[in-house]
Amino acid sequence: MRTVVKTTTPPYRRLASAAFALLAPALALAQDAPVETMDKGDVAWMMTSAFLVIMMAVPGLALFYGGMVRSKNMLSVLMQVFVVFSLLVVLWAIYGYSLAFTGSATWFGSFERLFLSGITPESTAATFTDGVVIPEFVFVAFQSTFAAITTCLIVGSFAERMKFSAVLVFSVIWFTFAYLPIARMVWYGEGFLFNQGALDFAGGTVVHINAGIAGLVGSLVVGKRLGYGTTPMPPHNLPMVMIGASLLWVGWFGFNVGSNLEANAFAGLVFLNTLIATGAAVVSWTVGEWVTRGTPTMLGAASGAIAGLVAITPACGFVGPMGAIVLGLIAGLVCLWAVASLKKMLGYDDSLDVFGVHAVGGIVGAILTGVFVSPALGGVGVDDYSMGGQVLTQTLGVVITIVWTAIVAFVAYKIADLTVGLRVTEEQEREGLDTVLHGERAYND
Repeated sequence: MRTVVKTTTPPYRRLASAAFALLAPALALAQDAPVETMDKGDVAWMMTSAFLVIMMAVPGLALFYGGMVRSKNMLSVLMQVFVVFSLLVVLWAIYGYSLAFTGSATWFGSFERLFLSGITPESTAATFTDGVVIPEFVFVAFQSTFAAITTCLIVGSFAERMKFSAVLVFSVIWFTFAYLPIARMVWYGEGFLFNQGALDFAGGTVVHINAGIAGLVGSLVVGKRLGYGTTPMPPHNLPMVMIGASLLWVGWFGFNVGSNLEANAFAGLVFLNTLIATGAAVVSWTVGEWVTRGTPTMLGAASGAIAGLVAITPACGFVGPMGAIVLGLIAGLVCLWAVASLKKMLGYDDSLDVFGVHAVGGIVGAILTGVFVSPALGGVGVDDYSMGGQVLTQTLGVVITIVWTAIVAFVAYKIADLTVGLRVTEEQEREGLDTVLHGERAYND
């Protein structure tokens, strides 16, 4: 069974041959364990993957979001993404890594690695291959980028109306009590959902459903933008949106392929799945929009790319190429429906459609992973596989993620409101957050 295991192991002690001779019983036990090996190619690829994910957030996500808001709020979005990302990588090193990936509990970790205590350049982290390891510092860095960009994704839901200080307070609380437990449940060897057999290769539940639901809660708690539904609020810079989406697509190969933890042949499958599922989603969203609206749009094509990337994220290491294409086609159409129709039906103001793309796309990808992992459909298969049983397990993971993050997000927004205030005043919102909160303008002309 190929499952996503992300845990750490301490380095074996190197003892002199004379000491080994004196410790024959211990030596006999040690012979049963695989000898740890580290490949420079794996190490180089994992560091490359980490900075590809950094590029996804800054500048990719920042430009993608920034181009979609009105020009008077451009810098506020860039600041939120840039600073939240920076804050989260620091918190990850201080306590996040320890709470996510140490200890034996199923929901929360221990303080074993608090302040990265005990980690040295010789410390190693396990990969999917017995005996093959990577430096633990590299694993810490790679995982920090996941935690940081996940929290940044939420920014798009309440863009153009939430205080910068409130964004920071919310981010700290939500990261601590939503992201860390779900990451542990899904990816850690002792985690609850991991032991239930839930499949999530690179973050369908941990990243996208998690952030998307928090975004929906935020859009409801913060409330609608002034003039929403009556005043046009088109993106101010579509070329910037396209550039941001393209950077996200490129960086996503670090996100998905890096989650393989090794630069081996299997990584090629993950790479191909990520590429073609995204292309399929662009095509299906574009065609669907063309049919329903009469014109295909650049914003739609860029959104389709993100929908495909989101949907293939949990499935990229489990499905075959044809399954990836079908998954991308489905995700493009379903997310188009969520953004164009579901949003209007429910009446919420999710500024940049974090829920419609990330939560909905993540749900599609997470559940359909249980279908397309089937060897009969070209998937890699898992032990004791039955389609109904695996879909049920995937659904369990989706439901737990939705409920957990919704509760934590609601409490986090309320705490932010009680401490620093959640929303800017109507006068400040009309003027724009760039000058009001940051004293700067994106464009001086």
